[in-house]
Amino acid sequence: MMREPDEALLQLGRRLRAEGYRFTCVSPATHARNNARPGSERAATLRDVFGWSRPFGASLLSPDELAQLRVAQVLSEQGSLWRATVRWSTLDELLLVHSAYPTLASDAVFFGPDSYRFAQVIHDHLQRTATPVQRAVDIGCGSGVGALLIARAAQHAQVSAVDINPLALRYTAINAALAGVSNLSLASSDVLDGVDGSFDLIVANPPYMFDTAQRAYRHGGGALGAQLSLRIVEEACERLNPGGSLLLYTGVAIVEGRDALLEAVRLRLAGPQWAWTYREVDPDVFAEQLLEPGYEHVERIAAVALTVNRSA
Repeated sequence: MMREPDEALLQLGRRLRAEGYRFTCVSPATHARNNARPGSERAATLRDVFGWSRPFGASLLSPDELAQLRVAQVLSEQGSLWRATVRWSTLDELLLVHSAYPTLASDAVFFGPDSYRFAQVIHDHLQRTATPVQRAVDIGCGSGVGALLIARAAQHAQVSAVDINPLALRYTAINAALAGVSNLSLASSDVLDGVDGSFDLIVANPPYMFDTAQRAYRHGGGALGAQLSLRIVEEACERLNPGGSLLLYTGVAIVEGRDALLEAVRLRLAGPQWAWTYREVDPDVFAEQLLEPGYEHVERIAAVALTVNRSA
């Protein structure tokens, strides 16, 4: 049974969906540029409130909507105005709650362009594979995108959504309820430490930046953010069933033309039991990160997709 704040947030999502609300979540840089335009200082529509994270006057929302935000504990005061501390974004028919812009808090739950690309990687795999999925897990589930897509496509499967962030698990539970998904379970887990057994499908979209604030949704560890991605490859391969697959969507800092993640993957997956592919999904993402400390020698950041299949 849901707590009252979660039920209020779920009901708000249902109301937005019934009203035909849609919002495509953009990169932080694009979001900032849109909000910096003249006339964008204050919300005028529901998309401004719950998509663009703009402050709004109390008269913009109905009394019921304001009450729901208060009960859900996602309303903050900003002078004489208010601001929602969550965003709602759409992915096809899914409506997903996640953290408001800007995502500065250490427990922020990210959703954005990487989420859409991650979803496409999962969709493409499910369209191609003939291996039935009985048990799956989404590592570092965030808003639950990966787990929800698998649970909807394989309704007989047991799907786990795991994360170290309690707020991510809260939002995933609400998003699952909003999507009407019943074959999804939640667990607090550092990679796979919190769940037992093996899996037919493991998916992950981990953070891959070097973040000086070490925010969990953004910091991938190591010198340039690849540490968590490598750990996922290592631990996931140990937990794949014969015939099972790992889908890792992540990013990599390219230095002097070298992809250190690809080089490490080649070493780890050198045995005959592994068949794998590695491709650049987008050769140049988050260019603004190159201005941050630690990235002085990085040429670009590429979004990549690794698919690993364990022989049957």
